[in-house]
Amino acid sequence: MAPTHATPPHPETAGAGAAVAEPVPVLEARSVSKRFPGVVALDDVSFALRAGEVHALVGENGAGKSTLIKVLTGVYQSDEGEVRVSGQPVRFARPFEAQQAGISTIYQEVNLVPLMSVARNIFLGREPKNRFGLIDFPRMNRETTELLDGFGVRVDPKRPLHTLGIGTQQMVALARAVSVQAQVVIMDEPTSSLEPREVETLFRVIENLRGQGIAVLYVSHRMDELYRICDRVTVLRDGRHIHTGELAPLERMQLVSMMLGRDMAEVRRDGLTGFAAEGHDAARTPVLTAKGLNRRHQLHGISVELYAGEVLGLGGLLGSGRSETAKALTGALPLDGGEITVDGKRLGRPTPAAAIRAGISMLPEDRKAEGIVPGLSVRENIVLAAMPRLSKAGIVSRAKQDRIVDIFMKRLRIKASSPEQKVGELSGGNQQKVLLARWLCLEPKVLLLDEPTRGIDVGAKAEVQSLIDELAREGLAVLLISSDIEELIEGADRIVVLRGGAVAGELAGDEVDESRLLEVLADHTPDTVNHTPDTVNRAPGAVLADRTPDAGPSDRTPHAAPGDHTPEPGGKAPAGQEDPR
Repeated sequence: MAPTHATPPHPETAGAGAAVAEPVPVLEARSVSKRFPGVVALDDVSFALRAGEVHALVGENGAGKSTLIKVLTGVYQSDEGEVRVSGQPVRFARPFEAQQAGISTIYQEVNLVPLMSVARNIFLGREPKNRFGLIDFPRMNRETTELLDGFGVRVDPKRPLHTLGIGTQQMVALARAVSVQAQVVIMDEPTSSLEPREVETLFRVIENLRGQGIAVLYVSHRMDELYRICDRVTVLRDGRHIHTGELAPLERMQLVSMMLGRDMAEVRRDGLTGFAAEGHDAARTPVLTAKGLNRRHQLHGISVELYAGEVLGLGGLLGSGRSETAKALTGALPLDGGEITVDGKRLGRPTPAAAIRAGISMLPEDRKAEGIVPGLSVRENIVLAAMPRLSKAGIVSRAKQDRIVDIFMKRLRIKASSPEQKVGELSGGNQQKVLLARWLCLEPKVLLLDEPTRGIDVGAKAEVQSLIDELAREGLAVLLISSDIEELIEGADRIVVLRGGAVAGELAGDEVDESRLLEVLADHTPDTVNHTPDTVNRAPGAVLADRTPDAGPSDRTPHAAPGDHTPEPGGKAPAGQEDPR
């Protein structure tokens, strides 16, 4: 049960009778404003975080959440207002100063050093020294192992960070954040890359922090998480403060209504996803066929068919091979065997360029690392893939660029001060729309979407889901990868479930429901089926063995580090090692 806290009167809502002495907030923003060219990111926002509470910060993408966090942590300096730590005014010139003041931050996109070891990342800037003043590596590696053991992460502390999967990297970032003896821990979408088991570990850590009197500012779009662990909530909309109060008495629809600025009755009528109730009319001939896709230790005889006008869901846990399958279809992951055809024409040697020419486009899972170019403008990011088509004799028509950009900024409702604004300055939801625009302007036949609504707010999420519906109705073949079960159930016409890099089952028609999907995901029947191309066309519900629940954290890295043991499909990593799948 969450502890009860007296709710401090918010500066905007405090009345004359609210003269009761309140504990001094451990972190506070008073009437903070922040402007960028053509955009008011924060407009007179006040916020208070109290010791020992878990405080949710919610709002649509572009509401000002990230900007507020960056002001609190010294990435940005406010134009007006002030930040206070334990009642004392501060003005952080850089994030390191905020960290020294006891404020630690975990960002949605892992902000660590990929080429450094796990231990070096955790102790970066505060490495233990021996009596000669040199880094004490044995001690640092030992303390790293002890720290990660508390998070259920079994990994060699000397292993380079980039060889780990996204979920494991996020756990390393979490371990670093809580190891600096902070009085405030800010978590920005911390569960977006985690498996359910890792999420439970995170929640235990948060409870421990709460018990130690450490304040947690928790940013998430996942309502179940918020209502489970948060005490209070602050809602931002369009850069303004809308509400602060206890979370438990607040109805979910009411919270969404405040975030969107829509009437609660309207939210109830439209629901929380943007998918239409009825399905799609798919063609009878597949536009894309993949047979027997194999890659050592990653994919085992995967076969799928995708039809024009349908949304095919690809389900499975992290590490099940979903992203690898999508990358294989686009030629980004070299295959050891298998065949891919588009409109009956075989892709001889699949490469990204060949896939694009054949009409296959993909929205990657990690938009920061594999999608946007943050230093380029919205216009430049949208037309990036279309440049060869827009050029003549090596000269690119600016008029054609502007015409395409104008069409897709309006169609996808991309919020930016102008097409020349840097895409890195946009909210996550608008960055995702820019990436969608980049591939849609190529008029693809097949669109592969890997976690398209990950880390974006409910409003932008509904817009993206509605767009997926619209594209399917226009005849586009869509492959949807999502960890959100509700999104898969409501958005997909069929669902192919993967586990351990192989097809575990297929759901279609009335079988596409949550209980049946969870049944296939959770089934751990011993593997009696060989991973060969001629065994993948199984009846719905056929199941292959997967990692047992006590297996190590998921790791999507294609290549294990030298010396790492790679388990056979369906097996577990040896004790003390992480499953490299």
